Amino acid sequence: MSRYFISPLFFFATFWGFTQNESSDRQQRDTVPYHLEYGLRVGIDLSRPVLSFANNGYTGIEFVGDYRFSDKIWLAGELGNEKRTDQEDLYNFTTSGSYLKLGVDYNTYQNWYGMNNSITIGGRYAVASFSQTLNEYQIYDSNRYFYADDFVVGGTQPEEFSGLNATWLEMVLGMKAELFANIYIGMSVRLGHLVTNKEADRFPNLWIPGFNKVTDGAKWGVGYNYSISYFLPLYKKAKKKRVPAEEEGSE
Repeated sequence: MSRYFISPLFFFATFWGFTQNESSDRQQRDTVPYHLEYGLRVGIDLSRPVLSFANNGYTGIEFVGDYRFSDKIWLAGELGNEKRTDQEDLYNFTTSGSYLKLGVDYNTYQNWYGMNNSITIGGRYAVASFSQTLNEYQIYDSNRYFYADDFVVGGTQPEEFSGLNATWLEMVLGMKAELFANIYIGMSVRLGHLVTNKEADRFPNLWIPGFNKVTDGAKWGVGYNYSISYFLPLYKKAKKKRVPAEEEGSE
């Protein structure tokens, strides 16, 4: 999967260089108040369409959005739908469903006047509703006399298990950089922990939309996204410009 995307480390390094160059060009010497824009930012995750094109067993889409609540805090969320088919040693199954994630992001990056970039830490509460279809399966048999090269066929008729759901908590580390006026690119990495996981009696949840793979005895999942979004300004609030520390000391 990593071959389809740039390294998060390279992405952060590029962003850091970009923001440092921009900050040096935009340092201000006066303390005249200016107006900070507040509004809604909406966009789409770019990684899922790429995966849908590159992987015949996967289709997915995710919409992203956040709303500026204060200077540092954004209310954030993601809404998505995924369908994925997996081939394991003894069975083939398909998972399909939707998910919703809601939470907050806190911007740890100190912008200079005129900048709107961010490096954020945050959290989400997520819920997914989905179904799983057992497409076909084989039966493990240690006696390979009659089936030397394969296992015994157990079933080839698809069996669907619907009404499944799961909830989890996510810790999110992300960034966004303004490429052009109101146009942002961003990325995030996510560590999720399952809270609830409703399964079928005959077949466990092996993959959850929005959470990714579920392993035996483990409740942790890892995810990411690469987004492009548009910021829609709604109103402005006055904010005092930042004064460089060396200038504060000389006054």
